[in-house]
Amino acid sequence: MAFDRLIEKIIEKQNPTVAGLDPKLGYIPAHILEKAEAEFGKTLDAAAAALLEYNKGLIDALCDVVPAVKPQAAYYEQYGWQGMRTLAETVRYAKEKGMFVILDGKRNDIGATMEAYAAAHLGKTEVFGEAVESFGADALTVNGYLGTDGIKPLLSACAAGDKGIFVLAKTSNPSSGELQDLRLETGRTVYEEMAYRCEQWGEDQRGKWGYSAVGAVVGATYPAQLRELREKAPHTFFLVPGYGAQGGGAADVAPAFDGNGLGAVVNSSRAILCAWQKEDAPGEEYAAAARREALRMRDALRDAVGEMRG
Repeated sequence: MAFDRLIEKIIEKQNPTVAGLDPKLGYIPAHILEKAEAEFGKTLDAAAAALLEYNKGLIDALCDVVPAVKPQAAYYEQYGWQGMRTLAETVRYAKEKGMFVILDGKRNDIGATMEAYAAAHLGKTEVFGEAVESFGADALTVNGYLGTDGIKPLLSACAAGDKGIFVLAKTSNPSSGELQDLRLETGRTVYEEMAYRCEQWGEDQRGKWGYSAVGAVVGATYPAQLRELREKAPHTFFLVPGYGAQGGGAADVAPAFDGNGLGAVVNSSRAILCAWQKEDAPGEEYAAAARREALRMRDALRDAVGEMRG
């Protein structure tokens, strides 16, 4: 089961961190931008080349201490097909370095369309009689608000390819409560209902640590809800955004973890990507600065959560 593989990496590295690879040209040091522009001009090709070199440097610096990366598709889509090529190459490079890859796409549809999303990001696509992997991520973030019809095609892909999904439950943004905190006729809030559904959707795909292939997104900015959902969704592995730049800290995310220090992976994007700017370090040290920030985050989480035990 996919999240067993992620948990094993977390235990090995004693680090429940995922580095969000959400690059903008403004985050990238001048020497990388100038090199790309000199080769490709002021084009999308240059932007995509710069993003890929930047990402590879980050992955090289982080792969032995951080178990996972999470590229957000929108940051690549904005650079056209060239950016999507960089996304695919980033996923491939991270996996070659032994990292677990969560593709943050928040996809949702039904029927054949959702099957196509599942094939694109988690499975394989038939091409002239051959099954070919397109992006090849280990897990995908999804929006569950079309209900079971939008989740079933993903469950098949998870079972067939040892993959996982993270369903939006209680997101980290300030206005999430406008809808997610509403109370339903069941007596549960919308976010509780989504976590309840995750437990149901994943009950046939549970791994050796008790967590299923159906995870949930629960934000670091809502620690009370993290604690609540950890208790109510004991088989649901959490992806926790909102750490660092959005205001969540180690103490805030601690309730996401079980008694063995497992059950969640915590995302940090800008704090890691832009560490060199925060430190006022030379651009050539961007990867080393990212590593230093990742180690600081690891140590803070270990102090708050304790040892991660198998």
